[in-house]
Amino acid sequence: MMKGTKKLLLPGSLLLVFLLCCSTCSAWFGSSNKHKTISSNYGNGRRNSIPLDEPSSSSSSSSSSSSSSWLSSSLLNQYRASSSVVFRVHGNVYPVGFYNVTLNIGHPPRPYYLDIDTGSDLTWLQCDAPCTHCTQTPHPLYRPSNDLVACRDPMCASLHQNEAYECEQPHQCDYEVEYADHYSSLGVLVNDVYLLNFTNGIQLRVRMALGCGYDQLFQEHSYHPLDGMLGLGRGRSSLVSQLNSQGLVRNVVGHCLSSQGGGYIYFGHVFDSSRLTWIPMTSTHFKHYSAGPAELLLGGKRTGIGNLHGVFDTGSSYTYFNSMAYQAAISWLNKELAGKPLKEAHDDHTLPQCWHGRRPFRSIHEVRKYFKPMALSFAGGGRSKAQFEIPPEAYLIISNMGNVCLGILNGSEVGMGDLNLIGDISMQDKVMVFDNEKMMIGWAPADCDKIPKSRHANI
Repeated sequence: MMKGTKKLLLPGSLLLVFLLCCSTCSAWFGSSNKHKTISSNYGNGRRNSIPLDEPSSSSSSSSSSSSSSWLSSSLLNQYRASSSVVFRVHGNVYPVGFYNVTLNIGHPPRPYYLDIDTGSDLTWLQCDAPCTHCTQTPHPLYRPSNDLVACRDPMCASLHQNEAYECEQPHQCDYEVEYADHYSSLGVLVNDVYLLNFTNGIQLRVRMALGCGYDQLFQEHSYHPLDGMLGLGRGRSSLVSQLNSQGLVRNVVGHCLSSQGGGYIYFGHVFDSSRLTWIPMTSTHFKHYSAGPAELLLGGKRTGIGNLHGVFDTGSSYTYFNSMAYQAAISWLNKELAGKPLKEAHDDHTLPQCWHGRRPFRSIHEVRKYFKPMALSFAGGGRSKAQFEIPPEAYLIISNMGNVCLGILNGSEVGMGDLNLIGDISMQDKVMVFDNEKMMIGWAPADCDKIPKSRHANI
């Protein structure tokens, strides 16, 4: 979630508030007339009307409201069972602070860099509508299509907390979204074409909804070379849900983030499920990929700290434990490091807890011998408990000062309560699978530098 500042002690993406066209939003963003009226009839006298790109004549035939309408039902079933879309990922946990993919969107398709976020649903681009507040972007601002999503459209309704939402402009769906680190976006929902390459060799222009974000609030003095957000959550507006509703892929999203930087994400069926460790999703946090309860293991030993519910969130660089689990981890680390050539580095503010050695460290491999693995032991993994292992390289970074720092933070200090958030750092070098059809979460160690080319990829 545009969260590259590593001194920030807030999970960058876990979506706390997602309200559209509602009175409670106006207190945060200002008066309700801040919403623009988007119109394809430029100069018609409506307030804040804007010119819009007209779709090309060829696009309307190649991407109708159901981009797969030309497929027979048997072909759709074949697509859904076997097709997938794979995207190469760029970035890292530190020092970049996020992972992103390139999507080609619009008429004609133009490339945009999007932050991948399993902690939220809506995909949106910073948008020239015109833009009231936008960060510097690596590409020209997105020009919205004139295919507006109506306020009472089911896609718009899925973004509301309840059915009793107001429609200031019935012909358009206004959205306001705030993330846990107080980054926010205000905009309008539109339909536009995504150019997607499927692993079965087919290229399709798929019409799906996205947000045109024309007013963003963000941290000052921070630059993130991103054009917007790729929402991969469980809601109806997420890209994988929209692809599934058109019969193009199974409602499965996965990712593999490399500790060396990069990796990939995918929609649909890619891996042999028998090779993964599986646990059921919970309904506690119905819009997120949540699992629990789990017990914290430190150095392979039980701590007695259980009932930990975790959310897997690629929008957060680091992992967050609740106060009890965090304090237990700190006490354990201090005990483990006693007598070893590591001392607290009080002058390094990269993260709350850093240690220095006799000389600057160059890689995690130099300090790995001083640390032991952690794990979350989930009770819902069948007869034998499923363990999500967090080895030292999945909870430590080497700062630019050459110190080793703990990439696990105290979530209770930033308003997360008892929630435990598993961020990018702890999911590195694992293939993660979120199966929304079977309501299961799976993982397995993997070489994330090798991009799978078919559903029969090896782990």
